[in-house]
Amino acid sequence: MTANSYRILHALPGRLRLRVPALAASGAGESLRYWLESHEGVEEVRINRAARSLVLEYDPGQLTQARLLERLEICVPGSADALEIRGASDDPSITPLVRNVLTLMLLPLLPRPAQHVATLLNIGSKLIKGADTLIHEGVKVEVLDALAVGLSASRGKLYTANITDFLLTLGEYLEERTQQQSDRLLRRLLRPAPTLAWVERDGQLVQIPGDRVETGEILVVGVGETIPVDGRVVEGVALVNQAAVTGEDVPIAREAPKRVVAGSVLVEGRLRIEATRVGEDTTTARVARFIQESLDKSSDTQRMADELADKRVYLTLGSAGAVYALTRDLTRVQSVFLVDYSCALKLGTPVAFKSGLYQAASHGVLIKGGEAMERLGGIDTLVFDKTGTLTHSELEVTDVVVLDDRSGETEEELLAMVASLEEHATHPLSQAVVEAARERDLQHISHGEVDYMVAHGVSAELDCCRIIVGSRHYLEEHEGIHFRRHEARIGRLLDEGKTLLYVASEHGPMGLIALRDTLREDAETTLARLRALGIDRLVMISGDRQEKAESLGRTLSLDRVHGEVRPEEKAELIAALQREGRKVGFVGDGINDGPALVAADVGIAMSRGADLARASADIVLTDDRLLAVADAREIALGTLKVIRTNFNATVGINTGIMAGALMGWLSPVASALLHNGTTLAVLVHALRGARPAERERIVEPE
Repeated sequence: MTANSYRILHALPGRLRLRVPALAASGAGESLRYWLESHEGVEEVRINRAARSLVLEYDPGQLTQARLLERLEICVPGSADALEIRGASDDPSITPLVRNVLTLMLLPLLPRPAQHVATLLNIGSKLIKGADTLIHEGVKVEVLDALAVGLSASRGKLYTANITDFLLTLGEYLEERTQQQSDRLLRRLLRPAPTLAWVERDGQLVQIPGDRVETGEILVVGVGETIPVDGRVVEGVALVNQAAVTGEDVPIAREAPKRVVAGSVLVEGRLRIEATRVGEDTTTARVARFIQESLDKSSDTQRMADELADKRVYLTLGSAGAVYALTRDLTRVQSVFLVDYSCALKLGTPVAFKSGLYQAASHGVLIKGGEAMERLGGIDTLVFDKTGTLTHSELEVTDVVVLDDRSGETEEELLAMVASLEEHATHPLSQAVVEAARERDLQHISHGEVDYMVAHGVSAELDCCRIIVGSRHYLEEHEGIHFRRHEARIGRLLDEGKTLLYVASEHGPMGLIALRDTLREDAETTLARLRALGIDRLVMISGDRQEKAESLGRTLSLDRVHGEVRPEEKAELIAALQREGRKVGFVGDGINDGPALVAADVGIAMSRGADLARASADIVLTDDRLLAVADAREIALGTLKVIRTNFNATVGINTGIMAGALMGWLSPVASALLHNGTTLAVLVHALRGARPAERERIVEPE
């Protein structure tokens, strides 16, 4: 059954309530939620699988009800299961809380026997859960909760039993809702939106969800569309931006029989692609599985809190036994049972981590679990890969080289000619050349019709001759114009890490235009903030010549610079720092940064990094801001501080309450209110989390 079987229960502008029978299927709720939330204009999706109910809140200014229902109709619940985080479930039910409130309101109106029945029905689930935990897991906090509630009810303290049950249920509800919202945000930020695919079936093109494509089917992908599968080109020529896979923003040519990967975007041209890897075999699914494993890991702090909380359960139980042995006062015993320490200890730490993860995500940082956040807070050295990290991916013209001195062309005339042709193309190299000519206020040069060769170059007739601009491969292999005599100049520019455009006429080579990426505007601010946040050594790794790398290092006041580093040497440099006793973080974006990201104590991948880099990293930036690295460090330190504060407050306050209960100064009601009030206060403090100080954001140029 698909999601196109539904019934509208209630509709208002911006809000829609539906009955969807397909929600009965296991896993259908989260895949349907993700499919709908990824659509622009959808603000919130709430699902009650037991009631087969779906509530959609959306912006009527961006999305019509009819368009929203169309998206629902083409979704197949369960189709995104391979991408789901383990443990995803329906929204936490508010029914137990409603039941608690109704019981407390009705209790004064009922006769005494009915009050006992109502109380038993209300707290029954807590008693059953406690008994089950005792049988299968031993003495845990659930057992103490059941004992405290059960003793109150058995002694006729019905209000105490119901109020205690309400407070415990409220804490569980808030914890579960916070955890689900945080996990859902992390999943949505990590993964690309579900894509649609045009597939050839029975001689016709049909549009289906990308994850429903089958191996061997032929897809047609046009300009601006995302390739939803790994596959092989069978027809067509196109420029493909593979930044999501390789981290290289300059689009590359793809034609038969070359391969393409899921997540790539078509910039120019049109392709027919045979699907070779679909569903769980695609890169996106493999990354999602890695994230599942990462989020399942507990941090050292969380494990320590859990162990201490379990020990405190025995302390509470032992104290209650001692009190009963000495006083035979069951009221004191009830009061002691309600002070178990472990609620706040076990609750505060994971919620604080989840809140920190949420805050980080809101600032453009995906941190893969509490353990990664804890390690980020503990590093003292940060290593940056230069390209795409300290520098951003936008290109600028650095050199205009005239190769044919006999032509009499100047550098500005050569640049003006090339820009006049390139303004008709949309390639990033073309845009950089046009921008360089505009900055120098160069005049447009008249020319004939521009012949644009997809993924190769451009050419046009000028008054002097036919000008051809493109890659060296195209000019030499297709046009027969060779640049061997200029190998020294070409080699020097390439050694400096620059990208080259080759310019020629039918008479031979005319010139070169060199481009390179530029230093990020927020680089210096980021490094200064990191030093203020306790990073005492900043290091850069670059494939550039040592002299060039050191020049940039001086500009950024780096502590150490390593130039001429081969990709395979990056991990060894990380290991060398660790042997010095350093706790090392590494920031990179390329596919060859994977080993270094894994070797570091904490790996950080840039937003435009390769899928392999994102999978290998502990932290992924979702905003293209280097300042997000400093935000992440500040949030990590703040979260660890919140956890320490909560821990100290929990132990201190609950010890005071325990003392009052042991001495008989606190009634069970007072003990319950104070203890559960403390637990909720810890939860609220954890929910507020750690936020980086508000600063003026440096926006990278478009």
